[in-house]
Amino acid sequence: MNLGRLRRRALALLAGAFGCAAVAATPALALPKAKPEEVGFNADRLKKLDDQMQAMVDHGQIAGGVTLLARHGRIVHARAYGRQALGGQPMPLNAIFRIRSETKPITGVAMMILYEQGLWKLDDPISKYVPEFADLRIVSGVDASGQPILAPISRPPTMRELMTHTAGFAYGLADDPNSPADQAYYRAGVLQSSSLGELVQKVSELPMYSEPGQLWRYSVAADIQGYIIEKLSGQTLPAFMEEHIFAPLKMRDTAFYVPEEKAHRLAALYTADPRTGRLIPAVEGAWRDVTKPPAAPLGGGGLVSTAHDFARFAQMILNKGELHGARILKPETVALMTQNHLPPGFVVTTNGTTGVLQPSLRPFPFAAGMGYGLDMAVAVNPAASGAPVGRGTVSWGGSAGTWFWIDPVHDLLFVGMIQRLGGVGPKLDAQSRALVYQAIEPPLQQAIPTVPAHTPHPGPTRVTSR
Repeated sequence: MNLGRLRRRALALLAGAFGCAAVAATPALALPKAKPEEVGFNADRLKKLDDQMQAMVDHGQIAGGVTLLARHGRIVHARAYGRQALGGQPMPLNAIFRIRSETKPITGVAMMILYEQGLWKLDDPISKYVPEFADLRIVSGVDASGQPILAPISRPPTMRELMTHTAGFAYGLADDPNSPADQAYYRAGVLQSSSLGELVQKVSELPMYSEPGQLWRYSVAADIQGYIIEKLSGQTLPAFMEEHIFAPLKMRDTAFYVPEEKAHRLAALYTADPRTGRLIPAVEGAWRDVTKPPAAPLGGGGLVSTAHDFARFAQMILNKGELHGARILKPETVALMTQNHLPPGFVVTTNGTTGVLQPSLRPFPFAAGMGYGLDMAVAVNPAASGAPVGRGTVSWGGSAGTWFWIDPVHDLLFVGMIQRLGGVGPKLDAQSRALVYQAIEPPLQQAIPTVPAHTPHPGPTRVTSR
């Protein structure tokens, strides 16, 4: 038997073990593999996750997707479903997805690398590193013509507040008539800036959403962090992430754009037709075009990645900063990132408009018992939130339909990737969690909640993210 035939046979065996839809595109495994029973899973119960994802494909809710589950550092399940594009080739296991706001935890890690170098401190004012923010203002009222009156904020926001969305910045995801700050951001095209420097300059001239430290508000905070990373490191954000995170972790398909030679692996992006509910191609602005290097690499939502790449990042967090000999962060730094930094009873707000969520936006996920660490959500008291995860589980997701969680108690991670704006209602990420934990043996001591057809607070999942 020649070498080519041996290779094809090996790929076929691997695809059979992991359910890969496209044998020729099977990537190298992100982590060593294990049979479900070797790491405490019931294989038959775990198949219900496949059934759930395939049902989404069969019912026309998604074109396709990829899921990956690992426990004790070994892959238990890696499966591709459906099509890379409607009517196109089967979804490959190494398909590239827009991970949008899953960029934020990676930006957080980049920030903490600089933190370990002693270049900034959590309670420093942001203006120490971004002098443009020395004179931030907030709307204090309106004048006779209805124009907003701006007044200086009471104190400078801190770096800790920047990394926990409590600094008071807005986002401008929509032209919100109830928020002068979001209106101003939206109309100024903050996210469409030609550079991170221009983004920061725009923000410095626009009103804050709130006083620093008053409430949690999803914002351009991680994009501002990207600018700080560039300024402190002397590198562009893509170059810094490549050198200090992607290359050491062997995340070979994670970047701020998809080069031409990899474009055939980019999953198509869809949204739901508001009249029929059927999938239709999503039409987005040029600043969202991931096939070209961005003018402003957004630390809040600019990356593309694969399930295997993101699993390596997640396993590094689960390993307290190290993977396969590559030390990214110290254990105590990971502990700092993954602990709750919100005070008890902290007020949170959504990014919806006029009380009605837009089709591409999601209900706010912070249920009782949930907190927020540095650039990711934290399950402080899972029993209170009704989630089956272990205490200290961190998670986030992106508005194009990706999600993940990392559970230190049960030593597992999960990565889910589809490409539908806003995901599939509030159900898919919550159901995937329920199915994963129901498959653990021996049965968990805590009750696994039944996920209803509509879950207003699905637990530690994604927010109205980019």
